Amino acid sequence: MMVPTGAAITWCALTVILVVSLLIRPSVAIYCDEDDCYDLLGVSQNANSSEIKKAYYKLSLKYHPDKNPDPESKKLFVKVANAYEILKDEATREQYDYAIAHPEEVFYNTARYYHAYYGHKTDPRAVFVGLILMLSVFQYLNQWTRYTQAIDMVKKSPAYKNKLKALELERNGGVTNKKKSNKQVDKKLQEELSKELDLQIKGAEKPSVWELLGIRFLLLPYTVGKLLLWYGCWFWRYKVKRAPYSWEDASYLTRRSLGVPSDSWRYTDESTKEDLIQRRLWEKPNLESYMAEMRKESKRRR
Repeated sequence: MMVPTGAAITWCALTVILVVSLLIRPSVAIYCDEDDCYDLLGVSQNANSSEIKKAYYKLSLKYHPDKNPDPESKKLFVKVANAYEILKDEATREQYDYAIAHPEEVFYNTARYYHAYYGHKTDPRAVFVGLILMLSVFQYLNQWTRYTQAIDMVKKSPAYKNKLKALELERNGGVTNKKKSNKQVDKKLQEELSKELDLQIKGAEKPSVWELLGIRFLLLPYTVGKLLLWYGCWFWRYKVKRAPYSWEDASYLTRRSLGVPSDSWRYTDESTKEDLIQRRLWEKPNLESYMAEMRKESKRRR
C-alpha cells in the first residue's frame, strides 16, 4: 500500500483550492456575470430603492439602443437592465448581498439564484399535470410488467397446458396433429387458443386505461357526483321510505359486512350468496352469531 508523500498531499491541497476558487466566482457571477451589480448602476451597496431606480433610468436613457447608436451601448444596456432587475427586488437583492458576503457557499448561493429566477416561472398546474402523467405512465408500465410475468408463469404450469390441450382437442374434433412439419402451425394455433382462455390473475390483472391515476383524476368530478347521487338515493329509499333492500344492495351490505373483496364475491357460489344474504349479516347481532358459528365449525374440523 502506497503512503502519500508530503509533495503529493501538497499537490492535492493546491488542486482542491484551485477547484474551489474556480467554483466560488460563479456563485456571485451568475447574477451580473463578471461585473458588480452595484458598480453597473453606479450606486453603493447601501443605496435605497429610490436611488437604485433613479440610477437605472439615468443609465437606460444613456445606453438605450434607440438613444445611443454605439454597438457597445446595447451590451451595456442589457447589463444595466439585468443589474436593476436583481437589485430592485428586495428578495433577490438580499440573496445577492449574501452571495457577496459568503462567496464560499457556492452551491447554496447557486441554488437560491436558480430557485428565485426559475422556480416561480414554472406554472404549478403544469408541474402537477406533468407529475400526474409521469405517475400514470409508470403505473401502466408497472401493471403491464406484472401482468406479463404472471401470464408467463401460468403458461408454464401443467394446469394451463392441460386446459390448452383440451381446448385444442375440442376445436379439432378430438384429433391432434403430431407431424413435425406442422410444428409452426401448432404454435400459431396455440397462440390463438391462448387468447380464448380468460387469464385474469388476482393481483396481476391486465392493465386498463380507466384505472390509471390520470384518468381517475380527470373523472373525479363525475365520480364524486355519481357517489353523492348514489348516497342520496340510498338515504331516500332505505332511510326515509323504509323500503326493503334490493338483491344488489343486500349483496353489497353482506359483502361489506364480511369484508369480502368484490372479485372474490363475484366468483362465490349463488346458493352461498343466497344463504348469506338471507342471514341479514349487515345487522350486528346476526353477524356476531354467524362469526361464532364459523369459529365453532373451524374448531370442529380441527
